[in-house]
Amino acid sequence: MASMKAIKKRITSVNNTKKIMKAMNLVAASKLQKAKSRLDDIRPMYKDVKNVMDNIRSGVSDDMVIPFAEAREVKSIAYIVLTSDRGLCGSFNATVSKEAFACVNSNKDKKEKIIAVGSKGWDYFRRRGKEIAHRCQGASEATTFEDAEVLGNLVAEMYKSGEVDEVYVIFTHFESVLAHIPHIVRLLPLKMASGEEFDEGAHDMTYDPDVGTFITHAVPMYLNIMIFGAMMESAVCEQASRMTSMDSATRNATDILEALTLDYNRKRQGMITQEITEIVSGANALQ
Repeated sequence: MASMKAIKKRITSVNNTKKIMKAMNLVAASKLQKAKSRLDDIRPMYKDVKNVMDNIRSGVSDDMVIPFAEAREVKSIAYIVLTSDRGLCGSFNATVSKEAFACVNSNKDKKEKIIAVGSKGWDYFRRRGKEIAHRCQGASEATTFEDAEVLGNLVAEMYKSGEVDEVYVIFTHFESVLAHIPHIVRLLPLKMASGEEFDEGAHDMTYDPDVGTFITHAVPMYLNIMIFGAMMESAVCEQASRMTSMDSATRNATDILEALTLDYNRKRQGMITQEITEIVSGANALQ
């Protein structure tokens, strides 16, 4: 049975931990607010860019050859997996890493090129014997368009050179502070759908010198913006998950402190009662 000294020491330790968790909760809440504001600003842009690319593709004829949309046998696949560089964010990293690992394993017959954004994803795949083609650190803490541009140029060159035949980005989509859903989005090759699925105005657009050249030059920008949007979604989810985790940890620490304080008071009351009993017994013995 723990002594009063041990209980008091544990109370002090838990109380200090609670203060740290509370501070981390406040920091995460502040970062979440800033990241959410940036996401709200970028979301309309990358959605509009995707719609523009879809409408452009609707005007492409069947006999037109588009380098980023050519149909070829899939032998190698690149996976851009977005995780965080730090922990203490609940199941955020584990959930998206498991989703990515399941996606990779579903294509065991094909070669994989894993691009790990965030040290947690890199460590997850490394411990499972997967080879990492490229590693990016620091992007989750301070996401910039330059980081997305580096990744976009990398996968574009890998696709054009034939090193990979498909490119996927796997990230956590922000629905709300408590709802974060892993998403798997194919970036390359572009899906050439029929024009009936898109705006009729797309057929009235003209391109100089031609739509194929326009798409070839527009795809790198499209990749950069889509990857940047995914990185921003992931960054918001990381801070939201960390905030809720720290809030939960703070409440758990409060419960532990209440239990320890109750136990400490019981022991203290027991000692006082024992001392009073000994004093009374001693007084009665002297009579």
